[in-house]
Amino acid sequence: MQSPFYLCTNPNFIRLITPTENINLNGTLKEYFGFEQFRTNQKEIIESVISGLDTLAIMPTGGGKSICYQLPALVFDKLTIVISPLIALMKDQVDSLRANGIEADYINSTIEGIEHQIILNKIETKVLKLLYIAPESLSYIDHLINEDSIAMIAIDEAHCISSWGHDFRPAYTQLGYLKERLPNIPILALTATADKATREDIVTQLNLQDPNRFISSFNRPNLYLEVRPGQDRIKQIISFINQRQNESGIVYCLSRKSTEDLAAKLNNAGINAGAYHAGLNAETRNRVQEEFINDDVQVICATIAFGMGIDKSNVRWVIHYNLPKNIEGYYQEIGRAGRDGVESDTLLFYSFADVVQLRKFAEDSSNEEFQLAKLDRMQQFAESLNCRRKALLSYFGESLGEDCGNCDNCKNPPLLFDGTLIAQKALSAIARLKEDETTNNIVDFLRGSSNTYIFGKGYHHLKTYGVGRDLSWKDWTQYMVQLLNQGYCEIAFHEGNKIKLTHLSKEVLFEGKEVTLAQNQEKTSAKKVKTEKKKKSHSDTDLFEVLRKLRLEISKDEGVPPYIVFNDATLKEMAAEKPTYDEAFLSIDGVGKAKLEKYGHLFMNKILAFENVSKKKKASTYIETWNLYQRGFSVEDIAVARELGETTVISHLSKLYLEGKPIDLKKYLRQGVFEKVKTASKELKELKLLKPYFELFNGEIPYEQIRIALTLLERDGR
Repeated sequence: MQSPFYLCTNPNFIRLITPTENINLNGTLKEYFGFEQFRTNQKEIIESVISGLDTLAIMPTGGGKSICYQLPALVFDKLTIVISPLIALMKDQVDSLRANGIEADYINSTIEGIEHQIILNKIETKVLKLLYIAPESLSYIDHLINEDSIAMIAIDEAHCISSWGHDFRPAYTQLGYLKERLPNIPILALTATADKATREDIVTQLNLQDPNRFISSFNRPNLYLEVRPGQDRIKQIISFINQRQNESGIVYCLSRKSTEDLAAKLNNAGINAGAYHAGLNAETRNRVQEEFINDDVQVICATIAFGMGIDKSNVRWVIHYNLPKNIEGYYQEIGRAGRDGVESDTLLFYSFADVVQLRKFAEDSSNEEFQLAKLDRMQQFAESLNCRRKALLSYFGESLGEDCGNCDNCKNPPLLFDGTLIAQKALSAIARLKEDETTNNIVDFLRGSSNTYIFGKGYHHLKTYGVGRDLSWKDWTQYMVQLLNQGYCEIAFHEGNKIKLTHLSKEVLFEGKEVTLAQNQEKTSAKKVKTEKKKKSHSDTDLFEVLRKLRLEISKDEGVPPYIVFNDATLKEMAAEKPTYDEAFLSIDGVGKAKLEKYGHLFMNKILAFENVSKKKKASTYIETWNLYQRGFSVEDIAVARELGETTVISHLSKLYLEGKPIDLKKYLRQGVFEKVKTASKELKELKLLKPYFELFNGEIPYEQIRIALTLLERDGR
């Protein structure tokens, strides 16, 4: 079940209607960026800033933040400034924008005098639509920071302004002057990771005026979440990578030495790996980063210094060799996998030795209590017995109605029981204590502790004092963690780590909502998790590899990363749909007008050549499927016997049906699908392409069901 997203109800939002009603935002999205539809909240954010309103956007990594300022820049007739601390991101995004036919440039510490002047000339002649700039470099364009020159300012990685955030940067604290100087220019603040305290800090420090706030779901359903004990890590990592040939990935390590040691061991095992950390000189860091971005190196072993601003969309997995120091950092780092929406894996190794080391780091910091509380929450996530996605989302104040089914605990759940009474006791205690105590004090209260603090506060006189004497202190502590992970309560870090109730608390206390808890247990060994991935059609996989090689050749010729040409998701759709004419090629997500003109003929020629070579093979493969069908094999049985995907078997049967073979296709069709597709075909007037139907039905009817219905319509008429 998809997590909900939250959209503020600022009364000013009604002002959006008039300024944007005549702007074809969807047409601009397709023409320049190649996408048919906006992602969650993108269009509303764009409308907000085009209407001149300050806006705060919290969107997950891979959620499409950049579109929210890149598209408005095409609508405005003045310059859009994007402030970012990430040099690598600037270059990546400027390369990508230029590939889409959009004028963009950047200014940071890598740009020298003559280049500055060239860029300034572009701005003054209004050639440039977007300028990326580091906060430290704003002085170079100070004379241009006025309302006659600038249409909008976007501040990316806005959490860097807040001391409550996980990546505080002093240079960001000076950006508040921009609103004072440009009171009528909209400011868009964006970040992927910000808890409640950080969000408020962003709004206050940037002087945003009654901003619209858009908080998209933090859920990344395409990421598989797994935690394993930190035993035999090297052996496990080598095995993990060997199962993912040609897939790019990142291994995050706690120390610089660990990155170099691990990279050496992986190379000795025949895995192409590089090391990256802040102790390397700039030339080495840039070389390693470029090799990874350009798919010349498969694996990067890095400290957290790596990845910020890397827009590489085809990272297929992220491993944490050590426990991260907080959930914000963990979430941001795993978010570097699967940015294109394709299924990807995340693996966290957990050992108590990491906790000890991280506690030492926190104890030396200026905000020790705050950092330790965040570390405790990270440790609780690693030890969680419940759905990990629920635990992750609850940290950011979001609830998931059902278990995700895509994490290790969901694949191999622990022993569960009805914990409603335990939850009611705990939540009632939090309420009785007026949401003003930490976990340890709540547990002491539940167990009827006679310590000085409890008696000094007079808590022993309250009604629920001691209602949990039947459970040990350890059990209560772990159940409290489970309630936190499931979103029934939350920690207010900025209020001394006090435990607060949530909207789910009331459902448990007053509306009879049942709570499922896991029996407490010690984790001693790695779980056997994750089922085998669905096998793809050999044809689709082979064509994907052909297209991937072509993409690599083009990227080398143009001196850009492969994903700037097309990302993996776009190539996979090409391999599945096999477009061979302009209209069909343009219907692929990620193909816009500029890329159709630039690359269309190259990719369509490869697809045509592949189809011609495979025609002879297809004739025999259809016969094999037909023979098994005649013997009474089901679709599933044929797929297993032939090592094909079920979708491919359906396509074979559809082809054979069109050739006149006596196949009962209707028995594979869900009730009601045929009539829906038949009705839609009158509107779409299309019996070949599946995607228009898939989008019309909002993805609720699978491709193979659409294929069957269209086949029936094609042979038997409408």
